[in-house]
Amino acid sequence: MKKMLELKNVGFQAEDDNKEILRDVSLKIDDKIVVITGPNGGGKSTLAKVIAGIVQPTSGQILLDGEDITNYSVTERAKAGISLAFQQPVRFKGLTVRDLITIAAGHDLTMDEACSYLSEVGLCAKDYIDRELNASLSGGEIKRIEIATILARGSKFSVFDEPEAGIDLWSFRSLIHVFEKMQRENDGTILIISHQERILNIADKIIYIKDGMVEKYGPREEVLPGLMHTSKAGCDVLMNKMED
Repeated sequence: MKKMLELKNVGFQAEDDNKEILRDVSLKIDDKIVVITGPNGGGKSTLAKVIAGIVQPTSGQILLDGEDITNYSVTERAKAGISLAFQQPVRFKGLTVRDLITIAAGHDLTMDEACSYLSEVGLCAKDYIDRELNASLSGGEIKRIEIATILARGSKFSVFDEPEAGIDLWSFRSLIHVFEKMQRENDGTILIISHQERILNIADKIIYIKDGMVEKYGPREEVLPGLMHTSKAGCDVLMNKMED
């Protein structure tokens, strides 16, 4: 069963310069794939951090299935079912892929169980299960392993902050396929922060945030054409190319 996340008049102000980064953000999110987009510096990543509990909002409320989680820590939100995947996933020297998936699951896994999560994200399990999380893994491989840990954790609400950052074109295409598979087969919500047109094209709904405020929120077929028009007019909203 999907989780309903609701933000009520959420604001966030930076401590160092009192700059208002988020202003009066109100949203209800319960679709399978929701993508947040908008200009750089508009507040997208801050919103992801507020939802995951990395930073606390300075105003407003955050509710998960009607429960007030505004003051929950990252750990408490993870237990409630919210997971955050970072732009640059961490690597742990000496820790294997199997170790990481087992830690994420919170209990011992059989080899077959651990391998099944890798298979779900398009990795050949026998080639990766005993590998260390080190520099020998590409950015795309690390990101798919991180998605496997989110699946193992059983998160019902997963947040991905610019998952396309730092990966090549082939890995990006593979990542799109993973998200599409999750959309078809998993009963949960995926919230993605991205500029990429190909990610926007798999969204059920799109949130457009600018200057810390939600300017548009609705079904992809209603919101995306307007963003495409804005992009063609020369504004920095969408990127439809990846560097090889």
